[in-house]
This record gives sequence, structure tokens and C-alpha cells, in this order.
Amino acid sequence: MFRRVVGKTLGLLGYAIQYGCIAHCTFEYIGEVVICSGPSMEPTIQNYDILICENLSRHLYSIHRGDIIVAKSPNKPRINICKRVIGLEGDKVCTSGPSDLIKRHTY
Repeated sequence: MFRRVVGKTLGLLGYAIQYGCIAHCTFEYIGEVVICSGPSMEPTIQNYDILICENLSRHLYSIHRGDIIVAKSPNKPRINICKRVIGLEGDKVCTSGPSDLIKRHTY
């Protein structure tokens, strides 16, 4: 009896680990559903819109100007933010006022 209970428990644990690995790989490499916060992308994307994001292209292609990306907020890592790429590494970006960007920091 004890062997049967332990065997079933280990079998269920094995299935749970397999499904967990499949879910992790799916969310990491294929895509996921995210909620983005912040009004910076309005009217294209509203505050707290639910987005279906695919992650496959970031492994196959490079980021270009005009792409919309979803990233973790630097201030609140549990919150996703949406931004449109306006410059790439090495580009000069002009601002309308004094810049408060931190050198070597990514937003």
C-alpha cells in the first residue's frame, strides 16, 4: 500500500515537473499574455491593456526603430511597460528639454 501511494505521488510529481518545463519554455520562447501599464503609448496602447506578446522574433531578428517592445519597469520590476524604439545603440536622440537620462541606463 505504501509503495503504491509513493509511486503515484512520484508519478504526479514527474508530470507536474514536465508540464512546468513545457509552460516555462512556451512563455520564454514562444509568447505570453501581459498587462502593460503607463500612458506613454496612448492612443496606440491604452493603460492596462492586455497584450499577446510573441517572443520568438527577438531570438530570430534584431530590434529596429519603430518596434514596440514590452519590458520590465526599471522602477517597479513587477510591472510591464510598453515602449516604441526611437533609437538604437550609437544613435543620437534629441530631446526638447534638459536630459535627465542616466548614462548607461536603458529605459
